Parts: sequence; structure tokens; C-alpha cells
Amino acid sequence: MASEAERDPGRRFDEVAEAAARAFSLLPAAPQDLPAAGRATPSPARRISADPDTVERDLVRLVLTLVELLRQLMERQALHRVDQGDLSEEQEERLGATLMILHDRMTDLCEQYGLTMEDLNLDLGPLGTLLPPAD
Repeated sequence: MASEAERDPGRRFDEVAEAAARAFSLLPAAPQDLPAAGRATPSPARRISADPDTVERDLVRLVLTLVELLRQLMERQALHRVDQGDLSEEQEERLGATLMILHDRMTDLCEQYGLTMEDLNLDLGPLGTLLPPAD
């Protein structure tokens, strides 16, 4: 059964935005956010591994992840503009073709470095994944 966040992606984005706002807030942590007295803070689930053999691939993965995030944001903005009727039919066609070419190029770059599009979806721990699930 799909969770409420999966049924309503907008709610998931709101939750991520709220979590990010809390994470980057300059205010002191709220008492409920502090670890209980006497309890050790949990260690990170994963540590950074600086393996010289994979550093190039890992760097490419990070860069492609950021590019894919921006591509998806641009695609959502384009769909919003189409829904609003802000674009002419010619602009819609050109925008659609450009986004398809960009997606194809991203796929080609992933193949070139032995990655899949799923490899680009970073796990942010309690926040979930960086990119929304593929439709």
C-alpha cells in the first residue's frame, strides 16, 4: 500500500523542504532534537571512502546527480508553464525536444561511466532519496 507521501509528491517535497530548513537553521536545536542524556549519538550509516581507483567515477556520479536534479526541476517548471498556457505551441515543441535531448545525453553519460539513472538517486537517510521515484 502506498504511503501518503508517495500518493502526494507535493507533500513529500514539503517534508524535505521543512527538514532542510531545520537542518540549516542558525537557531539552537530544540530540546526534543537533542539526544537524551547518557545516550551516545548514533554514528553515520556510511563513511566517505576516498579510494583512488574510484574517485573519478564517484566525482562524475556526484556531478551527474546534480545535473539530473536540475534537469528534473527544469522539466517540472516547463510543465508548469505549459499548464499555465504561457508558451506558444512552437515554444512547447522546442522545449519538449530540448528536454528529451538532455535526458538522452544524461543516459549516454551514465552509460559512459558505468552508471544507471538509479545510481544518481542519493539516499539522504531519514529524508529519503534526493530524486523523486521514477514514474
